[in-house]
Amino acid sequence: MAEFLQATATFPTALFTAALVVVIGFWLLVLMGGVDTDSFDADVDADALNLGGVPVSVSTSLLVALAWFFSLTGSVLLARTGWPDAPLHLLGAVLLAVSLIGSWQLTSALVRPLAKLFPDEPGPSLHDFVGLTCTIRTGRVDEEFGQAEVAARDGSTAVVQVRQSDGARMELGSTGLLYAYDDVGEFFWVAPFDKALDPRG
Repeated sequence: MAEFLQATATFPTALFTAALVVVIGFWLLVLMGGVDTDSFDADVDADALNLGGVPVSVSTSLLVALAWFFSLTGSVLLARTGWPDAPLHLLGAVLLAVSLIGSWQLTSALVRPLAKLFPDEPGPSLHDFVGLTCTIRTGRVDEEFGQAEVAARDGSTAVVQVRQSDGARMELGSTGLLYAYDDVGEFFWVAPFDKALDPRG
């Protein structure tokens, strides 16, 4: 146990130990819903490092964990073989380079099969509802109040906030057309729609 603790606290493993603590903290925040796994995708070009196909947080976590393991293993082996004539800083630098290169190559190989779990298609968006018809679920719809039920193209349904500005009367059960989405107010603009004109029948 003492040998393990000493190895984690010496160069270069200490660098990866600190990075591993950050990685563990990040995934704890993910579990608690504080951050998303794709939080850094827009800031880092993982494809340039041959680590694309998965969120940056996943590839980075693998890279850090593997580098820490390689460095720890190398530190323990070097300590057991005992090379008193070799400068410690030189051995540490070599071990650092070997750990980084080895972990990068192994991570690059691992992200290829993992990429199948992270499809490139974007997830569903509220903007996908624009152009669809809906059924009003409140007694009135005006510029300040209104809800409607809309069926997505995949068959799922959702209750959304709707507003209208033309003053046309829309009652419970009537059909409306969602023609725009307000990102600031987080609601749809709706207009009366004749069911007979619904292309979905």
